[in-house]
Amino acid sequence: MSQKTNAIRILEQLNIDFELQEYKVDEEDLSAEHVAAVLGIPADSIYKTLVLTGMQEPYLVALIPGDSHLDFKKMAKVSGNKSCEMLPLKDLQKITGYVRGGCSPIGMKKSFPTYIEEFAALQEKIIISAGKRGLQICITPQDVQKCTDAVFADLVK
Repeated sequence: MSQKTNAIRILEQLNIDFELQEYKVDEEDLSAEHVAAVLGIPADSIYKTLVLTGMQEPYLVALIPGDSHLDFKKMAKVSGNKSCEMLPLKDLQKITGYVRGGCSPIGMKKSFPTYIEEFAALQEKIIISAGKRGLQICITPQDVQKCTDAVFADLVK
């Protein structure tokens, strides 16, 4: 297995079952849709990790299906913010410890309020980033919730 990430270490420490899926990275296309195509799975099985800034909470995390778009108004409302916007990409690694295309909701530098699209709760397993490009974690949504203290909510358009 490739090097362990913070996310993998945390899951192992908590004795949470998960599977790793590796894939060849295309630096020109880091989209969840592309990763899903490479892995041969539906795009709504892959959950992308979005990091946002809010007026009340400086940083927020949203997990949404790879084929969906975040509804910023819904995200603001559920998180108790008047508004929220995407964290500038240049700040992602400094704030989370992860890079674009390899940002896991588990094992960030600090814990941030985390929200998972409610559709995930209906799925047996979802796939999230393992904390580096080219490596994904297949895990139950409830285990992601447990690791991140996340709230399931309606987040997409």
